[in-house]
Amino acid sequence: MTERELFFQYLGLPSHQPLGLEIDHAEGIYIYDASGKRYLDLVSGISVNNLGHRHPAVISAIEDQLKKYLHLNVYGEFIQTPQVKLAQRLVSVLPDNLDSIYLVNSGSEAIEGAMKLAKRYTGRTEVIAFQNAYHGSTQGALSIVGNETLKNAFRPLIPDIRFLEFNNFKDLEKISEKTACVVAETIQAEAGLILPENEFLETLSARCKETGALLIIDDVQMGFGRTGKLFSFEHFNFVPDILVLAKAMGGGMPIGAFIASKEIMDTLAFQPELGHITTFGGHPVCCAAALASLEVLLGEDMVIQAERKGAIISGFIKSHSLVKEIRIKGLILGIEINDAGKRNKLTETMLKNGIIIDWFLFHPCTFRIAPPLTITEEECRSAGKLLIKSMNEA
Repeated sequence: MTERELFFQYLGLPSHQPLGLEIDHAEGIYIYDASGKRYLDLVSGISVNNLGHRHPAVISAIEDQLKKYLHLNVYGEFIQTPQVKLAQRLVSVLPDNLDSIYLVNSGSEAIEGAMKLAKRYTGRTEVIAFQNAYHGSTQGALSIVGNETLKNAFRPLIPDIRFLEFNNFKDLEKISEKTACVVAETIQAEAGLILPENEFLETLSARCKETGALLIIDDVQMGFGRTGKLFSFEHFNFVPDILVLAKAMGGGMPIGAFIASKEIMDTLAFQPELGHITTFGGHPVCCAAALASLEVLLGEDMVIQAERKGAIISGFIKSHSLVKEIRIKGLILGIEINDAGKRNKLTETMLKNGIIIDWFLFHPCTFRIAPPLTITEEECRSAGKLLIKSMNEA
């Protein structure tokens, strides 16, 4: 059997129609298939590879840690240098109230831990999220996904969930003294890159403070420089009670975190003890990679260049007849097309021309452009020309 046949035979797959590219290697902003064809990665593994593929600093940190130790014990039992250094460095660039970091394996697990923490700290049960939000696929995270298509086959999910409409100020009145937490993205990604309007997030934060509900910000997809700030909430005049991170955090390695004040986080340690447990959370190799990735982001100008690079790409395609609207923040663009029937043809044409794009889950007429932050301005112009070529052909 060929490797393609083995792939379909033995791997559990999330769909029957994956892209199915057979990958040989990846470097920088490019992915190479088994035939040697080069693809410009305009997705970054859904904003995982913000430093591109195999950044030298990340590879070096991984190799150094491999020489010392891999997994030792369940998370939180042993003092491990990579965990300590990563937590210390993250705290140094976060607001004062976000000074306690619980390391996990993924964004979904970080959301699960954050929801549990909010319930434990407040003693409340109601969780509020937003329509068309995406927070993960585990049962707790899926419970607060604001789209029924992904959820109905798996009910019953966790109870006491309420959904509000993003940017609807009137809906914020539904947050009450019964609410344990509100979970929100600063920018709704899978909804098609929906930006907050008229200080909506600031008003949301104020309402949470008024009612004693905790505000959880899911910065999984928008964190670590993607929007032109290290963390996306920094664009706005508020600070979350709990911050959730993952994706680009590990520089290509799997890691996530939920972050709160020490006062809030400590409630997971008693009544009951072991309030949240993870075996592989904070894996030392992943922590070493995450620290190296963070230092690169802090030491170079790629974060502040994100807005300029995004504007270059947008400038090439914004006037194309296929484009209905472009929504943009930093180096992530949501390109809404005006002909849903062109979706599959556009994807095929992009791949033929060596471009990888991806469509937002809950806005099927909008595709994302989110290349590695390491992309140069000249490469942005080349990407823009390739996008125009592909859109013309489609």
